Amino acid sequence: MRRQFEMRAARYAAHDAVVREVAARMFGRLSCMRLAAERVLDLGCGRGPCRRALLQHFPSARWLGVDVSEAMLRAAREAGRAPGWLRLRGRGDAPMRVCASAERLPLPDACVDVVFSNLMLHWHPAPHEVIAEAARVLRTGGLLLFSSYGPDTIKELRAACLSALPGAQPMPFVDMHDLGDMMITAGFEAPVMEAEVLRLNFAGARALLAEARALGGNPRSERMRHLVSGAQARALLGTLQAQSDAQGRIGLSFEIVIGHGWKGAPRRPGVHVVAPPRPSRK
Repeated sequence: MRRQFEMRAARYAAHDAVVREVAARMFGRLSCMRLAAERVLDLGCGRGPCRRALLQHFPSARWLGVDVSEAMLRAAREAGRAPGWLRLRGRGDAPMRVCASAERLPLPDACVDVVFSNLMLHWHPAPHEVIAEAARVLRTGGLLLFSSYGPDTIKELRAACLSALPGAQPMPFVDMHDLGDMMITAGFEAPVMEAEVLRLNFAGARALLAEARALGGNPRSERMRHLVSGAQARALLGTLQAQSDAQGRIGLSFEIVIGHGWKGAPRRPGVHVVAPPRPSRK
C-alpha cells in the first residue's frame, strides 16, 4: 500500500473530491464536541489538507501528521512553502510530520488528546491494530474521530470488474458494526457509528476509472498482478458505459462510515468487556 500511494502522490490532489467532502462532514460533527486539546494527531494525513481546520478548531494545540507514504509527506512540505503555512493564526512552530505505519506509531503512551483520521483506516490490512494503537497514544478521555469506506463503496465498479475480469479480486471494506466492535475491544466508551452514501457522476467510463485509480490501490496479496488484455479492457469499459444515464453520465457510490469514541479509563485486571451483539444488516 505504501508503494501504491508513493506512485499516486503527484496526482492524488486532483482527484480528492470525496476526501474533501468527507472531511467537511467530520468537522461538522467535531463542531458539536467540546474538548480542550494540546496535541492533535492527524493519522493518515497525506498532503495535510485537514491541518488548517484542525488548528482552527483547536487553536492552542500542536498538530502532528503521520502518514505511511513519504511521497505524500514531501508533497505536503512543498505545499507548506506557500505563505501562511508555517504561521497559521500567528503560530510560529513548524508542522511536524512523521512517516510511520499506523499500527506502530513512534509515540509514547497517552501523549495526544485527539486522533483524527480521514479515509485512511480501510487501506490498512489490520484495522483493529490501528484502532488499538490509537487508544494507546490517546490520554484517558481523549477522542478518536475517523472515517472509512464501507462495504458498498464503488459497488458499480465492483460489479463491472466481476463481469468483465473474472480473475479480479476487488478490495474488501469493513462493515461499520465490526469497526464499532473493534473500538469497544480497544477500550473506547460508547462508540458512535454512522454511515451514509455519497454518489459521484462521471462523464464516461474512462473518467470514472481515472478517479478510482488516483484515489488509492488494492493491498490484497491475491489481486491481479498482470495487465489485462485489450479485449478485457474493452469489456470493462463497455460494462461500465452500459450503466450510464440518458446524458451518458455514470454514477459511482461511496459508502462513508464515520465513527467516534472516547478513550475509557484503564480496565482492572481480570475485567473483560464483551461487545454487544451486532445487529444484522438489511
